[in-house]
Amino acid sequence: MEWMAIVLFICICGILLLGFPVAFTLAGTSLIFAGLGALTGTFDTSYLSALPNRLYGILTNQTLIAVPLFIFMGMVLEKSKVAEELLNAMAALIGRFHAGLGVSVVLVGMLLAASTGIVGATVVTMGLLSLPVMLKRGYPPSVATGTICATGTLGQIIPPSIALVLLGDVLSSAYQKAQLSMGIFSPESVSVGDLFVGAIVPGLALVVLYTLYVLFALRKADDASVPEAESMQAGTGKLLAALVPPLLLIVLVLGSILTGFATPTEAAGVGATGALV
Repeated sequence: MEWMAIVLFICICGILLLGFPVAFTLAGTSLIFAGLGALTGTFDTSYLSALPNRLYGILTNQTLIAVPLFIFMGMVLEKSKVAEELLNAMAALIGRFHAGLGVSVVLVGMLLAASTGIVGATVVTMGLLSLPVMLKRGYPPSVATGTICATGTLGQIIPPSIALVLLGDVLSSAYQKAQLSMGIFSPESVSVGDLFVGAIVPGLALVVLYTLYVLFALRKADDASVPEAESMQAGTGKLLAALVPPLLLIVLVLGSILTGFATPTEAAGVGATGALV
């Protein structure tokens, strides 16, 4: 059974690399291996009788409601060009300095991670907008693409992270069961808000390390900056107009969670509404 799980993981990765859609890959591969497990006796089909209750439990889980709300918030920010305006504003602010465009990509990725919580929107947006400009300005392709990909994954750790929402639901029940098995019959719980608080410092540490790496990798680059005349095209008003909405959204969502004013699900509703506004 352990080997079948490992082979399942390898097959999923291999099929994804072939370019098949993620949804079909995950569902189809899992069903095929479930069928093989049933035929070989390594998968107990009696578990299927509990499937309706399991699905109903997921649908009525209030913590997991935050997931579609955060995804909706991220998609609204992507489609409304907020991310594009933010990147242009940051490039205008610090792009004239050496490696300033690379640093602005890291900083914008941090703000997008804190205001969307999803990786796909960040990576696609940054790749389309900043990669051609970075290559044109003399950035090595490995540094340009690596910066964009690494910065895009900040959405997995910087709150509000969808991965942390999913992990919080699992860890909460696992932590309570562990305490009960130890004889603690008034167990404490690990909430999604606790995970958000714990992820802030590691997330910011990654931002600092990415910034230092960009500066170090481009220390010998001759043309890793945007000309001053080009970088200062955006005025102060345009700069504030691009920076204020995402920052206000971050304060509304994270501030309400960290201060205990709202649960992650309620904060996700506030974030989705704020993104629409």
